[in-house]
Amino acid sequence: MSTPAPPRAPQYILLPVSPVFIAISLLLALLLNLLPWGTMVGIPDFLAIVLVFWNIHQPRKVGIGIAFLCGLLLDVHDATLLGEHALAYSLLSYGAIAIHRRVLWFTLPVQAMHVLPLFLIGQIIPLLLRLLTGSPFPGWWYFLESFVAAGLWPFTVWMLMAPQRRAIDRDDNRPI
Repeated sequence: MSTPAPPRAPQYILLPVSPVFIAISLLLALLLNLLPWGTMVGIPDFLAIVLVFWNIHQPRKVGIGIAFLCGLLLDVHDATLLGEHALAYSLLSYGAIAIHRRVLWFTLPVQAMHVLPLFLIGQIIPLLLRLLTGSPFPGWWYFLESFVAAGLWPFTVWMLMAPQRRAIDRDDNRPI
């Protein structure tokens, strides 16, 4: 006698994502990155988190070009080497698009483990460029930001997927 398979969480059909919602979420993430966090350790790159989310969930709508433009905006704001963030975000987006089909099969904690290397790569690229231009090594606490970003992944997925979920209690007077 075999044991029954454990019950899985119900899968719901999602509503189409609005391009306006994608743009607003990217703009809000950019604005969070522009806040004067100072030298606080562990503040994640909010724009990188949102870019990876949209690259995994909507790779045809948010691609490498948008990531490159967002990176250029951040480079201009931070007055860093022009193209530093643009290169990092482009590689980050390429990696997210490359694994987007595989990541969606896993639970949220396992997804966070899959996107952690992407966030680390997104941090290592600007660090290497800064080290090549003569900046000092910031210390190992610098990489805490990637682990915080991976820890925020389940909350990010829950928050950005909320407008696409259908209501569980169906109402015949509501179209969807």
